[in-house]
Amino acid sequence: MTSAQPDTLPTAPAPDAAAPWGELRGRAFSKGHGTGNDFVLLTDPHAELALDAALVSLVCDRHRGIGGDGLIRAVRSEALPEGRTVLADAPDAEWFMDYRNNDGSIAEMCGNGVRVFVHYLVERGLVQVPEGDVLRIGTRAGVKTVARTDSGYAVDMGPWSFRDGETARSRGSDAVVTAKGLKVPRPALSIGMGNPHTVVALAEGEKLDQLELVTAPVVRPEPEDGTNVEFVVPADGDDDGVGRVRMRVHERGVGETQSCGTGACAAAAATRFWGGATAPDQWLVQVPGGVVSVTFVPAPDGAEHVVLAGPAVLVADGTFV
Repeated sequence: MTSAQPDTLPTAPAPDAAAPWGELRGRAFSKGHGTGNDFVLLTDPHAELALDAALVSLVCDRHRGIGGDGLIRAVRSEALPEGRTVLADAPDAEWFMDYRNNDGSIAEMCGNGVRVFVHYLVERGLVQVPEGDVLRIGTRAGVKTVARTDSGYAVDMGPWSFRDGETARSRGSDAVVTAKGLKVPRPALSIGMGNPHTVVALAEGEKLDQLELVTAPVVRPEPEDGTNVEFVVPADGDDDGVGRVRMRVHERGVGETQSCGTGACAAAAATRFWGGATAPDQWLVQVPGGVVSVTFVPAPDGAEHVVLAGPAVLVADGTFV
C-alpha cells in the first residue's frame, strides 16, 4: 500500500541574486597563506566597504564562502582612525593591515597575516620592496617593519611582554588551562605580542597530538578580551644553538589553525623564559603548516624585540559574484 503523492512538490524560494555578498559583488580578492594560516585579501584604499562581522564570517566560511582563518583588507592608513594614529609616529606607513578573524571579530595583530599582507601589496603593485629592503605598515598593534628576504619575509614584531610579570617570574606561570585531551588542568604563562597569548608546556609529543582543539580551551583567570592558547613540546634537532619546539594553537575567534605567527613568538618567548639564562635567542617553531623562525634581538628603544620570519604565498585570485 502506498500513500498518495501530492500533485506538486514544494519548491525552495529563489535565491536573491544580490545576496549574500552585498557591496562585495564584483570586487576582486586573493587567497593567501603563511605556513597554512590562510586569509582572504582585498584592497579598499579609502575604507569604503562596510565590513560587518556577519559578512566577514560568511566570506571566511569554508563551506558557503571563500574560506579562511581571517580576512585582510588593505587600506591606506589615512582612511582609518587607527591608521591616522599610526601616521602620527610613522608618516611612511602608507598602508594599514585591517585584520578580521574568521568569526568577524577585529584582531589587533596577525604575524603570518603581516607577511602575506606585504606580499599581497608587492604582487598587486601597490608597493615596491626589492629583496633586502623593508616596508613599514600600520596595524592595530602599532607599526610593523617588514623585510623582504630570499625565502620570504621577516617582521619586527616589536617587544614581547608578560601579562603579570611579577607572578610569572616568581612562579613560572600565571594561569591554568583546561583542554580536551588533557586529564588535568595545566599551568600556563600569559604572553603579550600586541595580542594576548597563553602558553602551555607539555612533556610529550603524544599529549600534543591527542589534544582536541575544536573546542576552545578554558583559561583561568579568564582574560577580559579572550586569548590565543598555544601548546608546546620540545622538538628534535641539531645541537647548533637553535631552540626547537612543536606547537598547536587554538586561535581566538577562529579555532585551531595550521599556524599562528604571534603564537609562535609567544611560544618561543615562554619556552625561552622557562629555559633560563642559557636558553638560545633563536628558535624554530614547527606548526602543522610548516616551520617559522623566531629570533629575540635587542632594539634601539632598549626593549627586546621579536623577529618572526617565514614564507608568504598567494594561491588564487577571484571575484565576488
